[in-house]
Amino acid sequence: MPSLSEAYTDRRDRGKRDPRRIALGAAVSLSGALALVAALLVVTTPLGDLLGATDGIAAKHMGGVLAGLGGPAVLLGVVAVLPSKRRQQLGVVAGSLVAVAGVYLFSVAYPARWFYAADPLVFETAVVYFLGAFVALWYVFVAVANFRRRNDPHGTVTLEIEKGGETRRVEVTPAELQEYRSKMADGGAEDVVTEIERRHER
Repeated sequence: MPSLSEAYTDRRDRGKRDPRRIALGAAVSLSGALALVAALLVVTTPLGDLLGATDGIAAKHMGGVLAGLGGPAVLLGVVAVLPSKRRQQLGVVAGSLVAVAGVYLFSVAYPARWFYAADPLVFETAVVYFLGAFVALWYVFVAVANFRRRNDPHGTVTLEIEKGGETRRVEVTPAELQEYRSKMADGGAEDVVTEIERRHER
């Protein structure tokens, strides 16, 4: 159990984040943005011919796939760069995988099973893709909101808890901090840790 001065601190993000993760996230986001730009250029310029899409249908097919993959890639990169929780990261990954499934449906359906087919897959493709994109975007929004709150905590204090070799940071109000200090002074260190974990469960 750390000392009181080690446990209670108002310094945030003392540990440096992995620069490889930041670089990877930036690269994924940049790739997604380039895919979105390429999707537009494939449909509107001769770039499609250079990439093997020699007619309008093939160009739209390629553009749709590139655009469909570019959006989730940007979201994955954003959540990788931000100091997000594992739950948020998994949420973005899960949503992106569902969106990729929607891209696969589009790839299978266009153009043979698109608007004028006897059994079109337009509705199913749209539902799968936009459901995945919504889930991924929601978790990115949560990660951004948490990041902003950590940088502007409005009177909260960051508390570090070390238990079983694992260090965890939680934000508490000044009133909670005073309450925890009183209990620590009375010798109830383990009870304080248990109470903090109960109140601030992920």
